[in-house]
Amino acid sequence: MGITQELGREGEDAAARVLEAKKYKVVARNWRCTRGEVDLICDDGQTLVFVEVKTRAEGSLGTGADAVNPRKRSRIVRAAAEYLSAKNLWSRPCRFDVVSLVKKNGQLVAEHIQDAFEAQWEHGNSARGWQPW
Repeated sequence: MGITQELGREGEDAAARVLEAKKYKVVARNWRCTRGEVDLICDDGQTLVFVEVKTRAEGSLGTGADAVNPRKRSRIVRAAAEYLSAKNLWSRPCRFDVVSLVKKNGQLVAEHIQDAFEAQWEHGNSARGWQPW
């Protein structure tokens, strides 16, 4: 495993600990499908949370959250939709969070952004939410 992969794995482990400390239950890690991947899938009470984890090395410019651009969000949303279909969970309220981590003085510092973005698809000239509620 390369340095970048090791840092990514370390970040995902740290993100899981941060979320578990907030009483989230991690139900899946690195869930892969034909449409993409979701780093962490968690239960937060009644809400199913799809979490993107971004980890940056010490001295990196920008935050991990900056890397969750429209293209990345679209991939996460498509993977989340496939997860909901595979598990027959379309009735569950969902949201998308980001955990951004940066290594400072050898320690990972985390920022948890709840409701970091909304799942939408383009329909004509307007964007519509993806869930029925």
